[in-house]
Amino acid sequence: MVNPKWRVMNGFRKSLFATIIAIAFPLTQANAAGSTFDGAWNVRISSSSETCANGATVAIGISNGQIASSSAAVTASGRVADAGAINVTLSTGIKRAVGFGRLSGTSGSGTWRGAMCNGTWTAEKL
Repeated sequence: MVNPKWRVMNGFRKSLFATIIAIAFPLTQANAAGSTFDGAWNVRISSSSETCANGATVAIGISNGQIASSSAAVTASGRVADAGAINVTLSTGIKRAVGFGRLSGTSGSGTWRGAMCNGTWTAEKL
């Protein structure tokens, strides 16, 4: 007769292995596909509110789908998915803004929001 504890442990190991594979497989695909967008990008930030900054341009870099700032003044972090969906966080000092959108080829666009402001952004690959 098979020990019931062994069945539970065996089932746990199988589900743990399946979970690890389910998590790791999409990450591997995203890194490979994210490389399509690798390089330097200029992001122009716009807001319709007069009290918010308008027309600022931020340089970012993308490497293997990971976003990093190309400037010491602004910290950028985030990720580009394999289909071009992007989420990014920009911060300087105590100010922070979160952006969402899509990259396609050598351009992109989306929306952003901060504590008191929101607006749109466009991006161009250099």
